[in-house]
Amino acid sequence: MSQVRGGTRWKRFAVVMVPSVAATAAIGVGLAQGALAASFAVSGQEFKVTAGYLKGTGFAQYGGVDMGYADLKGDEKVAHPVAISSFQNATIEDMCQSVVTDVPFVGKITLQLKAGEGDKSVTAKNLYLDVSYLKGDATFTNIDIGVAAKNTGNPAAGGKGPAVKPGENILPNGFAQQAEVAELRDVQQKAWATTAGTFTLGGLQMDLKKGSGAGVECY
Repeated sequence: MSQVRGGTRWKRFAVVMVPSVAATAAIGVGLAQGALAASFAVSGQEFKVTAGYLKGTGFAQYGGVDMGYADLKGDEKVAHPVAISSFQNATIEDMCQSVVTDVPFVGKITLQLKAGEGDKSVTAKNLYLDVSYLKGDATFTNIDIGVAAKNTGNPAAGGKGPAVKPGENILPNGFAQQAEVAELRDVQQKAWATTAGTFTLGGLQMDLKKGSGAGVECY
């Protein structure tokens, strides 16, 4: 399979250079046992995530488009460009995720989830993260930048990352990257969707808080 490198299009999609980590926006009380052993997806509303540390193997990233609500009222969906990060396996420490919902007659309510604190950890397999913003420190091992998105995860292209998610709305002929290992520290992120084959959350805690912003959301 051929690879495409260089060119001005890569500069216009510099966000693809940054990996990401996310948790689902509405896992729910049913995860009290700490494991979700089935495929799931959460999207339609942007949510915030922080993580003290993430280590992922079989990493790949490419550009795509998600459909989400324009505001908390949820009256109309619009397209949102995202950087889609995928991992064959990932381990996360000190994870927090929060999403704000505007509840009629009540106001803004923030759902906050925490997991992976202390000796607990969060693990995931076949993890896909649709990210609009990320801040943190990153280290890549055996990184390959500029691989065509349609080749990401293909053995002929190195096979370092999982395949593009089936049915994914990727940018045609867009650029991507892949690496054997990606490590991130002190992560702050906004995301529109998370999909995983298996998501295990050690020490899961869920809390509902009135209001939004610093001190209520994860950051």
